[in-house]
Amino acid sequence: MPDIVVPIKQVPDMERVKFDTEAGRIDRSSAPGEINPFDLHALEAAIRIKEKLGGTVTTISMGPPQAESTVRDSLARGADCGILLAGREFAGADTWATSYTLACAIRKVGKYDLIICGEKTVDGDTGQVGPEIADWLDIPHVAYVSEIRDTGEKSITVVAEMEDDRLVIEAPFPVLLTVTKDLNMPRLPSFQDKMRARKAEIAKWGAADIADVANPANLGLKGSPTRLNKVVIPSEEGRKGKVFRGSSAEAAASVAEALAGLGVLGGAK
Repeated sequence: MPDIVVPIKQVPDMERVKFDTEAGRIDRSSAPGEINPFDLHALEAAIRIKEKLGGTVTTISMGPPQAESTVRDSLARGADCGILLAGREFAGADTWATSYTLACAIRKVGKYDLIICGEKTVDGDTGQVGPEIADWLDIPHVAYVSEIRDTGEKSITVVAEMEDDRLVIEAPFPVLLTVTKDLNMPRLPSFQDKMRARKAEIAKWGAADIADVANPANLGLKGSPTRLNKVVIPSEEGRKGKVFRGSSAEAAASVAEALAGLGVLGGAK
């Protein structure tokens, strides 16, 4: 019966969120928060394994106090318990500090066999946190998992999509997986599940709660080696069209000449 940990993140609804051009950042207050869509596939995978073999599913999220709703959503979808890492000490973390903090929390949880992460987040799009957690915990990881073929008591067999290759990998526990959206279709929680999750107890940890396993110098902005210089929204130029008339040969020559003028070709031939 594997014990599974699923790190999840609250992200803004990217279809409704606004961008603060002056501050050079996403205005997270402009849109409601939700579970990162990629993390839903990780959570679904964990719940299916639990339904087949037993065990437990624990979700961990690092974020502001309002991220509690994300943790409760994970409970409504089938997780057994949820942990929210919230505190000013965690604010401003880059992927390095985020992965370190999550790894420390997982150590604090204690026993785990499998960690399942979403491939990436829709707001950061780096895909770094999952593999970095594995590195901090000194366990193997398999990225871009699109299929789970078999889960046993001591190992898991998965299919990983690596560019042009499709690899079948059997990995012993403990192991971390990052999964793609092709893996499954996440379930929707019922009304009863949502009501149950609203009443559930959630563990809320600050820096003091993980002080026995974490170096405070590695937390939050203070522990982040990444420095963001500037974020810009690329300008959108209107499309331009031009009709070339004449015979096929004449039109082709005109197109080549136009492309050469734009620097796309070395010159018309």
